[in-house]
Amino acid sequence: MNLRKKKMLAAKTLGVGKNKIAFVKSRIDEIKEAITKQDIRDLHNEGAILIKQVMGRKKVERKRKKISVGNVRKKIKARKRKYIIMTRKLRKHLKEWGKNKGTSKTHVEGVRKKIKNKEFKNKFNLNEYLKTIG
Repeated sequence: MNLRKKKMLAAKTLGVGKNKIAFVKSRIDEIKEAITKQDIRDLHNEGAILIKQVMGRKKVERKRKKISVGNVRKKIKARKRKYIIMTRKLRKHLKEWGKNKGTSKTHVEGVRKKIKNKEFKNKFNLNEYLKTIG
């Protein structure tokens, strides 16, 4: 009286685990004759095959993960990437401006320090500053 295959077929058909399937003992002969998934569904609707209730503990919500060192990395990388792009752009522009104007090296170095300290938001701001000084 091995009904393991029938139990696996019922579990697969009804979409539950095989431990949740229970057969009514008085109707085991009908269950033995069931071959197709449709037969299993019909027996389930008639009450010959039962699905046990889910037993378990109450689900506990997990605590939200605090922002730790490992989670901050992406933000820092994005900010640094922006800084690198902007400083390279401004330094290149300053180099061209210095060649055209023929300004002193110390003057250009002073502007480079201001670029490093993020005093200019964009190329337009740098141009405005360069117009005032020179």
